[in-house]
Amino acid sequence: MGFLRHDTNDIVLDAVLTDKGRELLARNDGSFSIVKFALSDEEIDYNIISQYGRNVGKEKIEKNTPVFEALTTGHLAQGNRLTSISNKTLTHYPKISFTNTDTSGFALGLSGSTTISTSLTQTINDTTTVPDELVNHVYRISVDNMFLEVSDDVPESISSNNIATYLLVKDTALDTTSGGSVLTLALNLKSTLSATMFNYYGTGTSISTFVKVQGLQDGTEFQFEVTISS
Repeated sequence: MGFLRHDTNDIVLDAVLTDKGRELLARNDGSFSIVKFALSDEEIDYNIISQYGRNVGKEKIEKNTPVFEALTTGHLAQGNRLTSISNKTLTHYPKISFTNTDTSGFALGLSGSTTISTSLTQTINDTTTVPDELVNHVYRISVDNMFLEVSDDVPESISSNNIATYLLVKDTALDTTSGGSVLTLALNLKSTLSATMFNYYGTGTSISTFVKVQGLQDGTEFQFEVTISS
């Protein structure tokens, strides 16, 4: 969905249901109900504010920014959601990090371990706890579908470039120090990965791939590397 006020005071509106929304609507059993919405700023170039100042820059953004075509794939339509924060004095923003900083275990092999598990924690600076409205309840996990999959889960979507996206709910307990959420993430090596793929996608003996984690409530992203050996 996109909208924009031009100097003619016209409103340009492009709105579609996502694929998931269409699936729910197609049930036709009365259960479909829109109860909330989210806003994002994919189209906005904030460098315009730096270049022209707040007043002129705001006007240029409002009058000249093109509106993206509405997409039916939810995670592509809103990659950068806007977040409301009631605490006007908040000076730090949450981040996602490993509970254990030892990342040497992020290695898989056809003849060795085919599963890795790690714990990710939403943290903030030492003197602040994560505000309730920014605590991540759901995480979006993106992996290369040729190499990895999330254990015991099914992807929400697989993009044209073979990136599989999963939605995972946080662990029950929050972090005792920051009050942020914790996510236990288990990844499996894809059973379809063969030794011949290492020459095409890797060095012949290893393949490097990346896992991206994004909190849906605070919008922060975290990325780490996984090395796969033949």
